[in-house]
Amino acid sequence: MNHSTSPADDVPDVLVVGGGIGGLGAALALTRNGLRVRVLEQAPEFGEVGAGIQLAPNGTRILADYGLLDEAVSLGVVPTRMVMRDAVDGSELTALDLRDLHHRYGSPYLVIHRSDLHGLLLRACRRAGVDLRTDQQVTSYDNVVGGAGVELADGTAHRARLVIAADGIHSVARRQYVGDDVVNSRYVAYRAALPVEQVHDHGITVADDEVVVHVGPRCHFVQYPLRGGTTVNQVAVFESTKARAGEQNWGTPDELDAAFTGTCDQVREATALMWRDRWWQMFDRDPISTWAYGRVVLLGDAAHPPLQYLAQGAIMAIEDGWVLAQHLAATGTAHPGPALDAYQAVRAAHCGRVQATARAWGDLWHLDGDLRLRRNAILRDRAIDDFHFIDWLYGPTALTPDQEPPMFTPIPLSTIEPAH
Repeated sequence: MNHSTSPADDVPDVLVVGGGIGGLGAALALTRNGLRVRVLEQAPEFGEVGAGIQLAPNGTRILADYGLLDEAVSLGVVPTRMVMRDAVDGSELTALDLRDLHHRYGSPYLVIHRSDLHGLLLRACRRAGVDLRTDQQVTSYDNVVGGAGVELADGTAHRARLVIAADGIHSVARRQYVGDDVVNSRYVAYRAALPVEQVHDHGITVADDEVVVHVGPRCHFVQYPLRGGTTVNQVAVFESTKARAGEQNWGTPDELDAAFTGTCDQVREATALMWRDRWWQMFDRDPISTWAYGRVVLLGDAAHPPLQYLAQGAIMAIEDGWVLAQHLAATGTAHPGPALDAYQAVRAAHCGRVQATARAWGDLWHLDGDLRLRRNAILRDRAIDDFHFIDWLYGPTALTPDQEPPMFTPIPLSTIEPAH
């Protein structure tokens, strides 16, 4: 790879490939620790697509550390309850008091529009002096003596002491260094962020302080307020019969309508309001133990894309950046090997657990027949103040390497990095 296009004094400490939530979060964390960071985004401008996002205490805790929590709260909604209902009959199965959750974990549960969270991080990066560049399509990564670099589609190149690949589930770095395939869940998600008046005009009741999930046979439906209660976020997820049959064009609107025909009025009427010009086929990848390949390190969905059932994808990416910055603060980027080894040791263990648990929760949510009835009975018997099943997720243990033993054995960076 030819890096001669960048003068020596223009070489940053860290290159971050990908200007999404994970990439910007990492850039902010690293800059706060005194490193010079450049972010390369392939799109013509920075932005996010989608609708709402849920930030549990393990995510808002980091926003508070960055001094961004108050602004995030002003842009979103802090709900008081999370409620699970049966999608067929609409009955309540169980609930979490999110005020108790805040007290237990020391930080609130927040729902916010994805673009608002992204914009918040983007503004913080600009204030911190991050070098933000668009129209930068990275096609390959490479390790060089004392650093790493990337080559772009236009033939130009960038180099730095460390390169972070935060380039999403279809990561170029993941393909180059791991070469594994995405795993097709055969489920698809439809989303919508709608003015609350539009939802009410259709006779649909929406609580202004609750996150509600209706779980049904091979489908589920999520609904919660956004932007101070002026907007309603909706997510409809179902298993595609076309995907099961091996068809290429699957998850289409006709399948959306068919999947929710047997649900209660609230759900069926709300799904009629979903955006129908786009949908998100749901993929993840199997967990991997090695995220660092010389001076190139994976972060966010490039390292651990989960299914959405735990609402942890963006949070894990934000955590990644925070943890990596903490380790690099101790070692610097001149010799980052110990920091990268420590980062992947603790994060691969935790994120692998999240990925596996998300798959299991998806199976639990989508049960049918007698298994659905048995699940409902178990959930109705759950104590309202029982939080033990999420302590490992919402507590601080995911960020500290001495709290949770790794479930994988990472490959030390020293076995991959080029010799001087």
